[in-house]
Amino acid sequence: MSGERAVAGKAEETEIFVIFIIGNKEFGVDVMNIKEIAKIPKITRVPRSPDFVEGVINHKGSLTAVINLRKRFGFEPKEIDADSRLIIAEFEDNPVGMLVDATTEVLRIPVSDIEATPEVVTTEISKRFLKGVGKVENRSIILLDLKQVLGGVKI
Repeated sequence: MSGERAVAGKAEETEIFVIFIIGNKEFGVDVMNIKEIAKIPKITRVPRSPDFVEGVINHKGSLTAVINLRKRFGFEPKEIDADSRLIIAEFEDNPVGMLVDATTEVLRIPVSDIEATPEVVTTEISKRFLKGVGKVENRSIILLDLKQVLGGVKI
């Protein structure tokens, strides 16, 4: 769902993102793909699953895969703490949990402030995961393409 903001008397199209932290970087995912943000429940490890798949949880009666985005993007592992959150996304009609360091806000970003992904960002995170970069005041928010981030995850 896109929104609008008024700029000099005319409306400007915006997109709404859930903003979260991994390491010292801010990321965003389209709010329309997000069902819920939750504290971390007990995660059951699944044998022979990819390293970045933490396991599964029982989320409201549905078996839900949990992806550790730190591991998915190649960041150093970190223990789950009080700030850690699980962002439950809807992907191909199935819920998938994304483990992040913290969530910060829901933010409306004007489409005109979303730029193509600069090459420097791709040194740490595969460019295929990225949708662009949102410029908000003095912040650069890395916007993720959930189809790429969650694609190919099988439990």
